[in-house]
This record gives sequence, C-alpha cells and structure tokens, in this order.
Amino acid sequence: MYNFCTLFDSNYLSRGLTLYRSLEKVCDTFHLYIFAFDDKSLNVLNELQLSHATVISLSEFEDDELLSVKPSRSRAEYCWTATSSTILFVIRKYGVDRCTYLDADMMFFSSPKPLFDEMTGKSILITEHRYSPQYNKESLSGKYCVQFVAFNNTEQGLTALQWWRDRCIEWCYARHEDGKFGDQQYLDDWMSRFKGVHELQHLGGGMAAWNVQQYEVFLKNDTLWGREKTTGNEFPVIFYHFHYLRFLKPDMIELGRRLLSNEVLQRVYFPYYKELEISAEKIRRIDDSFDPHGAGNNNFTWKTPLLYLYRKIGGIYHIYPRSKFAL
Repeated sequence: MYNFCTLFDSNYLSRGLTLYRSLEKVCDTFHLYIFAFDDKSLNVLNELQLSHATVISLSEFEDDELLSVKPSRSRAEYCWTATSSTILFVIRKYGVDRCTYLDADMMFFSSPKPLFDEMTGKSILITEHRYSPQYNKESLSGKYCVQFVAFNNTEQGLTALQWWRDRCIEWCYARHEDGKFGDQQYLDDWMSRFKGVHELQHLGGGMAAWNVQQYEVFLKNDTLWGREKTTGNEFPVIFYHFHYLRFLKPDMIELGRRLLSNEVLQRVYFPYYKELEISAEKIRRIDDSFDPHGAGNNNFTWKTPLLYLYRKIGGIYHIYPRSKFAL
C-alpha cells in the first residue's frame, strides 16, 4: 500500500483530481490523503467520494503553531509552511508506515514502485531538481525539489520530519534569506545532516520543464519513456511535474518560459491537458460556480500578446489557445 498526501485549494482542484486519477491508473493499491485548503475544494472532494482518498479540512488539520504564523504568510508561503505538517499529521493520526508528499500539479505515467524500491533500507527519500544547465537555479531554489518526499514512520524519518516542520514554522517565505528559500533549501544538507536519507537516482521520477531538455520522450508499448541525450540510457517516465502551467482567460494556456520540444508537447502536455479537462468536467457537475483550473486569477491582458511575441521568437514562452491542446 502506497500512502500519499497532497494539499491544494479550489484554484488547483482540477490538477489535484488529475493527480488522484493518475494514481488510480498506475497503482495496484494506494491511498491519497488530501488536505483541502478552502471550503470549495472541501465540498467538491467530499461529493466526489473518491474511494482511495481521505479528505481533510483545515479545521481538522491546523494546530496552534500553524495558525500563529498563518497571518504572516502569503497563500503560497502558507502552503509551503504546511507541507511538512501534512506528512506528520498523516503519520501520527493514521499510523501509516510511510507517507509520501506529492505536489498537486503532477501526473503519474507509470507505477512509482521503482522509486520506492530504491528506498529499501532507508527512511527518507528526496528528489533532485536535475536542472538543465541553461535553467540551473540550484543556488536559489535548492538542489532538491519538494515534489515527491517520502518519510518512514521510524525514528530516523520522524526526526528529520519534525526538524523540517519546526524550521518551516520559524521561517518560510518566497524570498532568499541566509541560504533559505521557502520550505525547499532546508533539504540541501540532509544527506549529511540526517541518517537514512536516500537521494533518488531514477531519472523517471521528477521530469519537469526545468530538466526535460536533457531527454527525448517516446512511447514504448503505450508507455511513456525517456532517453537521456548524453548517454542514450532509457527509462520509464514515472511522473512529470507540471509546474509553470497555468490557465489564462480567455481560453489560453501558458506552459512557462523553458524550451519544450514538439515531442514533449504532444506526449506529455497534450495528454495532461486532456486529463485536466476530464477532471474539470467532473468538478463542474458538482459545482459550476468557479473555474476548477483557477483561470480567474490569471487574466489575459493587453500585455500578454506582447510577451507572447517576444518569448515566442526565442521559443521560450509558450502561450497557446486551449483548442491546440484539444486535438
């Protein structure tokens, strides 16, 4: 049994549901503990009655320490602050042997078993950004990405997890200060700070816009595979992190400012968009009073076409009509 947790509000609801549905396709047994960060997401998730999920409200989750710092954090900063606490909450309340945090804007393409197989004999699993050289932000964002972080319910696991939670309560902001950034740079020295930490080696765990330039993607037996350009090594793509993807009004979608090949668009982003639309339709049947993609927060203004033209010339700013992704 794989036990995961994630957190999101109604602006990320279609992403969170797509994450859940992808796990249904690739895992024989799993459970996803979903922390609903607003009432709209809570109500819809409860109505969906997801058979492999437990939905947890803020009123159930938040404790005095989290509430004491909440007013001083932005929405994103508070989500980062709470990440370690969600993992600790699941382990303590539900007594699971292991809990793995997942960012909501990810989709699984194949079973995570190879990732957990690497963790044998260890208590903590962390994943590198593996930045492409032209996009290397390790000095600013940290070596490791808080996207797929696993902790065993052991002394080693809980020691590191409690330390991380305490640090995030003390300081967790969207700025660089004294070697810190959000909840992420705290992980940089874990290989030496804590015992039982494993750094993921499987290249299929953690593909994203900031590193996909190093790989070719292709289908083998209807499964998405990657091939390292420098070595030719092949591997199944386990999950892709769709950070930077956002919906704009009217009816536009942005994929960020990194180079993305046509193969990546067609084999990674097009299928993801299709799944997002399926999730959105399920949500709208329950509550059509808001946009489950969160497009209302990202308006298409007169400046957007200028940015589009400027970035499009360099091939690094991807804004497309949604109809392109519906093909």
